[in-house]
Order: sequence, then structure tokens, then C-alpha cells
Amino acid sequence: MGTTIGEIQKNATEKILVTESEFKGRRFIDVRVYFEGDDGEYKPTKKGIALSGEVIDDVIEFLKEGSKKLKGE
Repeated sequence: MGTTIGEIQKNATEKILVTESEFKGRRFIDVRVYFEGDDGEYKPTKKGIALSGEVIDDVIEFLKEGSKKLKGE
């Protein structure tokens, strides 16, 4: 896991973490669901996405549009 930017509690046993990470010399933002293990520690699931700097601004715009639609704007 990289540097945590923020987290959102999804439900009683899961949270979404936004982290800055590096893999093979490339930096990216990872948005991933983590679950609470039997030991009380949160562990990553396969449910997530890693975003490169080339696409993150487009994804943010699409999410804003989706938010507007959900709010009926």
C-alpha cells in the first residue's frame, strides 16, 4: 500500500482507500475496497482501479457528471 490520501467507510466491514502508489517506476492513484480481517486489520480486495496521471482528470470529470445525474441536476 502506498501513501493514503483519504478513506471512506463503505459499510461495517469495508472501506474505500485512495492511495498514491508506484509500480515499476510509474506513479498512480489507487482507489480500492479494503475489508476488515479477523485480526482487525484492513486488507485490500481485487475491487479497485489504478489510475495514471494521463486518465485521472477524465475519470474525475465523468464522476462529477455521474454525481450530477444521481442528484437529478
